Amino acid sequence: MLVGASSPFGSATRTAVLVALELLGESYARELARLSGSHLASVQAALGSLERDGLVAGRPAGRTRLFRLSPRYFALAELKSFLRRLSEAEPEIASRAERLRRRPRRTGKPL
Repeated sequence: MLVGASSPFGSATRTAVLVALELLGESYARELARLSGSHLASVQAALGSLERDGLVAGRPAGRTRLFRLSPRYFALAELKSFLRRLSEAEPEIASRAERLRRRPRRTGKPL
């Protein structure tokens, strides 16, 4: 887990989602849930509240909604720096993020 008893962003799920978005750049709720080890519903709730708070921006991509750190957030550079420091405390989340497949598999290609 990224944080102990308290979380700098209100909940452990919100913090994990923000750290994952910093590592991935842009992602969707199910991928963020897998990466953080949280339930999909709690990640969706966290994304909704983070979007309302202006920390995260979402955009539709077909039937999926992609999220990223909001480029309009007034302290974006400081936020990114803080999230990078938090990710250094948990190297396994960074390694899981590196292993994620970032593009679809070609049709017919064997697993």
